[in-house]
Amino acid sequence: MGRIKTQFIKRSAMKLYKMYKPECTQEFDKNKVLVNVKVTINKKTRNAVAGYISRVTKMEAQGKIIR
Repeated sequence: MGRIKTQFIKRSAMKLYKMYKPECTQEFDKNKVLVNVKVTINKKTRNAVAGYISRVTKMEAQGKIIR
């Protein structure tokens, strides 16, 4: 079983994903830099948001529906 993301992480990630969709990639490190530049949050939350953005980007590439 994987780790469960909180609603705060999901909402923040989806908001950033919709605002900066062309800049989001499937690579965690590039998303981490994007999140770090656009918002000021602590390291643990930044990494969780960047990871979720990567996951959403991969799901969209596979054709799965996202909110």
